[in-house]
Amino acid sequence: MFDIAFSEIVVIAVVALIVIGPERLPKVARTLGHMFGRLQRYVNDVKADINREMELDELRKLKGEVQAAASEFESSINKAAQDVDSGVRSVESELNEAGRPPAETVPPAAPDTVATGVSPAVPTVAGEETPRQTALPGFDRI
Repeated sequence: MFDIAFSEIVVIAVVALIVIGPERLPKVARTLGHMFGRLQRYVNDVKADINREMELDELRKLKGEVQAAASEFESSINKAAQDVDSGVRSVESELNEAGRPPAETVPPAAPDTVATGVSPAVPTVAGEETPRQTALPGFDRI
């Protein structure tokens, strides 16, 4: 880290022995060791906090991308559902139109509705009578 050679450490130790003295040198060395350990732990904690913040920032970006993709997917699904619904409605209206008999060729109402399977005629707006649609075979028992 500081690029200190072994010979420089020996010179510092000899100067410390002379200046501090042999009685207090072990206590000072122990105190310096504890301080150096605390410094290393503090630096490691700061590095870990920075890494966590970077990962959280990346996760937030990823969350935003996933939410954008999900909302885009949801809107495309909703649009497809609306298209299908409008298609079904148009087919239903076409089938209803095809199922109605033309107004000119309406057969007269039969007097016996049970024998013919046709319900009594219902008057329309123009005054013409059209027969009611009968139930499908087998559904009269339901």
